[in-house]
Parts: sequence; C-alpha cells; structure tokens
Amino acid sequence: MMPKTNPEKPILRVFAGDVVSPSPVWMMRQAGRYLPEYKAVRAKTSSFLEFCYTPDAAVEVTLQPLRRFGFDASIVFADILVIPDALGQKVAFKEGEGPVLDPIRDLEGLKKLNADGVITHLAPIFETLKRLSAEIPKTTGLIGFAGSPWTVAVYMVEGRGRTDCERARAWAYRAPDEFQMLMDILVDATSRYLIEQVKSGAEILQLFDSWAGVLSVDQFRKLVIKPTRRIVEIVKAACPTVPIIGFPRQCGVMIPEFVRETGVDGVSLDHGVPLDWAFREIPETCVLQGNLDNRLLVVGGDALDRGVDDILLKSKGRRFIFNLGHGIVPETPPDHVQQVIDRIRGK
Repeated sequence: MMPKTNPEKPILRVFAGDVVSPSPVWMMRQAGRYLPEYKAVRAKTSSFLEFCYTPDAAVEVTLQPLRRFGFDASIVFADILVIPDALGQKVAFKEGEGPVLDPIRDLEGLKKLNADGVITHLAPIFETLKRLSAEIPKTTGLIGFAGSPWTVAVYMVEGRGRTDCERARAWAYRAPDEFQMLMDILVDATSRYLIEQVKSGAEILQLFDSWAGVLSVDQFRKLVIKPTRRIVEIVKAACPTVPIIGFPRQCGVMIPEFVRETGVDGVSLDHGVPLDWAFREIPETCVLQGNLDNRLLVVGGDALDRGVDDILLKSKGRRFIFNLGHGIVPETPPDHVQQVIDRIRGK
C-alpha cells in the first residue's frame, strides 16, 4: 500500500505545494553518536551492520530524536552501504576508521556481485520502516533513503571513504563500459530497494550523493545526473506520489541542471550554496532543503542563532525544509539542536 499525502504532516504539505510556517525541520544524522541514548543502544550490538539489521535497535534510535526534539520528519536508521553488502561485497565498519570494503576494481570483481537476493537481504530494514510507520507521531513524516549510485560506487571501488575518489574516477575514464556495468547494477538494486521502502511505509525518499562534487562537469552529467534520473523514473513508475529529494553534495552551479534533468521533487543544499542564489536559479517546482553549517551546530550560542535567522529570512514565503548542509557530527551538544528547533518555532 502506497502512502498518501497527509495534510497533518507539515513536511508533506510542502511537497503538496504549500508554504508552511514555521518551516518543517529535520536533520541529517539526527539519530547518532551525539546522543547518549543512542550510544547506550549501540553498545549492545557487536557491529554497525548488525545494528542496522536489528529492527528493535533501529526503531529505538530512529525514535530517540523525535522524543527529544519533536522533528517534523524521521529518517529510518540504516546506512548507504547496505546495498554493496546486499550485493555480496564484504563490508565492515571499523572503530575510528569508518567503512572498509573489499574493493572491486575490475570486471572480475563485478562478476562476483549478485543482485538476486538484495530485497531478501534488506528485509530487516523494511521491517523497521513498517514498525516506524505505526509508531511515529501522526504529524511526523517518514523518510527512507539510499546512497546514489556514484557515491556507493566510490566506496565499492576505493574500499573506504575520505578519498579524492581517484580509482573510481580513473576506472570511469579508462573503461567506461565496465564502469557503466557497475552503475547499472546499482541503479537497479537501489530502485528496487527504494520502492520496497515505500511499500513498507516511507513517505519521502532521499538520495545521498556525498561524493558528487569531485567529478568534472561531463562526468557529473554521466555518473550523477543520468543514474539519478533513471532511479527517479523507475521509482515514480511504481510510486508516483512519493517525493524524492536529491542531495548532490558540493556541486554548486550544477545543482539547477541536476534538478531540471533528474526530475527530483526536492534538493538538499550543502552549506556552501548561497540560499538566495538557490531560490533564484533552481526551478520553483523544486522544494529546497538545507543548509545550516553543521559546525555552527557544534559552536552554538549567538553565532548559531544568526545562522538560523539568516536561513529563515532568506526562505521566508518559500516552500522550504530546514536542515543542515551535512549530517550532525558526534561532538555536537544536544542542547544546540534544541536551540535550533526553538529558534525556528519562535520559542
């Protein structure tokens, strides 16, 4: 059963065409290590992937920031690397190092991937969504998500994050047909994953393309815009009413083209994008989301208030969702998150 627009949910009203005041607010990585209650649950699981695949734990940590802050949306607790894990690539998360994958860098590596069992493998995440759909407040939207093919491919090829993506970029230039095979696998798996999330209760979807900003213009069009457009087409054919938000991080002047060419309903902006420019250049049919610097959230105080006020002023009278320019970092004081919520809502 596909979700329908619920007028009680401010974030869905924005996508239905309404200017909502105060702006709906949620934050990327709002369930995470900055919360002591999150760390208490995480300590009970032996690995991060086990954490993602344990509905009891995933539901609990997804609900924690709603209880504390009353966000207008909840994003299911999972990770973008569940897709390569479901395809059969070895994925691990190492303390202090982040994700580590057994890298795929040639045609032989591609042949080892198996897309047949993706949906079965990810069944625990769908169970988490079903339970969240029943448990979140009636005014709270439920967001599902996935990594965009380029960003997921970077991790699969490089074997880790914190990189300039040199191996992935070189493979895409050196053997474009081979690299396209990887992208096609990811487009198919990601589309099926997102459709199943909607069937399980997700009302909005977000595609994270964290490494989009490293590409040349031509490669951005080929490896970000083209696969995103294909995913949007496939998902919309099955779930026509579900809004899709793209997040092509650090892409600057390419964002308007990304919006026009992919057909996304919303775009999330990193903190390097001038909001007044974005409202001028990005089609009005697209909802803007963003874009407070997550470092301001760490600093707090008057600087944080000024940052929030600037975004509220520039977005006034527009369809807008308040968020960060990137996810909450672990050293963020929870009181600073509450400070933002109170500022937005005039408390």
